Parts: sequence; structure tokens; C-alpha cells
Amino acid sequence: MSRKVVITGIGATTPIGSDAASTWQAALAGTSGIHALDNDWGEKYSLPVTIAGKVPAGTVEEKLTRVEAKRLDPSSQFALISAREAWADAGTPDVDPDRLAVSWASGIGGVWTLLDAWDTLRERGPRRVMPLTVPMLMPNGPAAAVGMELKARASVQTMVSACASSTESLGHALDILRSGRADVVVAGGSEAAIHPLPLAAFASMQALSKRNDDPEHASRPYDVDRDGFVMAEGAGALVLEFEDHAKARGATIYAELAGSGVSNDSYHITAGDPDGTGAARALRLALDDADASPADVRHINAHATSTPVGDIPESVALNKILGAAIDDAAVSATKSMTGHLLGGAGAVEAILTVLALKERMAPPTINTQNVDPAVNLDVVLNDPRKLPDGDLLAVSTSFGFGGHNAVVVARSV
Repeated sequence: MSRKVVITGIGATTPIGSDAASTWQAALAGTSGIHALDNDWGEKYSLPVTIAGKVPAGTVEEKLTRVEAKRLDPSSQFALISAREAWADAGTPDVDPDRLAVSWASGIGGVWTLLDAWDTLRERGPRRVMPLTVPMLMPNGPAAAVGMELKARASVQTMVSACASSTESLGHALDILRSGRADVVVAGGSEAAIHPLPLAAFASMQALSKRNDDPEHASRPYDVDRDGFVMAEGAGALVLEFEDHAKARGATIYAELAGSGVSNDSYHITAGDPDGTGAARALRLALDDADASPADVRHINAHATSTPVGDIPESVALNKILGAAIDDAAVSATKSMTGHLLGGAGAVEAILTVLALKERMAPPTINTQNVDPAVNLDVVLNDPRKLPDGDLLAVSTSFGFGGHNAVVVARSV
């Protein structure tokens, strides 16, 4: 029998909470983290979108020193904050650095650093560009920050697969442990791309909600009136290790990370396959990896971005694989509260999935008033829902530009 991989630590900083506990409580309460941006970007750049989900004010100042913050892009700041929390939550494992790995993700990386440096170069010349600009802007910057913080030497790697990135990082962590290359892996993802350029670019492709006058209700997955996703920032981190290793050191176990699956649509650079073929294949692979059947699934934390073309293919894929069992799976679309953290979304949603199993409570999907008739899912609307007793299986799904599909499966313990 293969050794079980379990989750022993979690950490997060999101638009609805500065840590994992506050994020979870806000999710259960149906709290929106989407607000109007407190700046002049709309007027200065004629941006059509002026809402987003930002981490709570003061989070970085409270949790990082000024020197640490200055040397890190915001995407790395959030990564370090969440990883420190997860590591402490796991009991600060005493592990040989050569047996400790990091599997991190970012969809975009240090975009703030890159664009600020460009402004500096144009306005003040090359001598004023910070020497740390390249280490701060590179997509593996967050992984490197976490790896150096924890002294991880087995491997420190970065998944970059758009919005599927941090779900892929969890699957990669599972592979690292099963291969025997490490005893403990810190996995997760972070993003900090709320900047005028990404906002303008996403808005140009008609991907963002333009409900500037009603930000808290802008993200409405599956609703017939959905008009796009809402940009958000933050990070999520999870500590993974084998069950026997965790028990030997007396660690608290949240859930088992039982399986993962990845695939690609090879259909369109930004749109998912409307038939959901690739997404369905990733789900099937994840269930097979977990040695689970469709009838075992009782909860789904769906990718559900609130885009007109994105939500339906996911419903199609879930129905393809789960069949009649889809009626017994409570579906939560938590981006309705957090917004879309891009490369950090999967990690945060995996944490919410794990806590749903532990607390046996599915978070609500807020703002959705009229579910699109093309969506055949049991969406948990408005209020959290109690999950059944006994063994529970849950899945978390992520899909990204480039046709990337990633799914992880968690099992209650």
C-alpha cells in the first residue's frame, strides 16, 4: 500500500483575510473582499475597470520588516507571509534541509517590480534602477524567497501555468514526495498583479467585470448576468508530508492530498474547450490517482471565475466525469468572495477545500441569484452547507490561459 500524503500546515493572505483562519471565517460568512480601488488610476489611465480584491491594508507592514518588504516584489511578500504561517501551523518541522522542498507558483511573477523599474529607467536613468530588480521580477522570485526562508535544499521549483499554476504546484509536490526526493514539501502560489497595465489588458479582452458601481456584487459565478472575473491578489501555502512522518512528530493533520491530474486543451490561448474535454480528462486522472470513484465526491471547489464563456465548460466537464453523482456534490465558487488570484487562486482554494473537509462545511457562493440554465451543478448559494458525516472526498479545479487544466483531490481523515 502506498504511503498517504497529508496536509499538516496552512497559511494564506487574501482579500478576505490576512491569514488562513480569518480567510476561512470570512468565506463561511459570505464576505466579499472586492472593493473600489482607492487611487486615481481610472481617471489617470481611463481604465474601464476600477475594482479589485486587495489584501487587507497593513498586512505587509505588520508581518514583514521594512528591509524584507523592500527587497521583495509584492508577489514574494505574500508568498513569504503565507509560507511562514503554514510552517508555524505545521509545528515548524525539524527536517533535514536536504529533504525539504518547495513547489511554488505564480502566473505572472513580479510585474510591479518590472513596470516600476521601466518607469525609473525612462524617468531617472539606468543608474537609478535597483540592483535587485531582476531577482525581484523573475517568476521564481516567490519560490526562492520561501526556499531561502526555510533553508529548503531538496529542490525549489516554480510552476507557471497561468491560473492553473498553484494547483499544479500541489500536484508537483505530491510527485516529489512519492518519488522519495523529499520528506516535506511546502507548496502554494502567490500573485500581486493589481496594476494599471494588467487591469487594462484583461479589460481589453473583455475578461473583467465592469461593475465599478457595485464591486461587492461584481463576481457572480454561474449567474446569467455574470460579466467577467475580478482581479485579486494574495497567496496560499500548504505543508505536505507522509502520514507516518506527520504522526511520528505529533503533527495535526488537516486532510489527505490523495491525487492530482493535469491536462491541456490545445484549443485556444485564452478560451477553454467548450466541450470540456481537457478539463474532464484532468478530473478523471485526479480521481484515478486518488483511487476514487465519481460517487465518492461530495464537495467541489470550482474554478468558476464568473466569465460568460468560462463557467459553462467546467460544468460540462464535471457532468461528464461525475455523471449522476454530480447531484450529490456540493459546489462552492469562492471566487465570488475572494476574486481571482490568478496564479495564487488554486492554493487558496485548496486551503478552503481542505478546511471544508475538516469542518464538514461547504462555503457559500455569493452574489449568484439566477443560475445559468446551462450550468447543471448543485451550487451552494448564499449560506454555507453542512457536509455529510463519514469519509469525504473533495476536488478543487483550476484552468488557465494556454489550455492548462489542473485538479487536486483531497480526502478527509
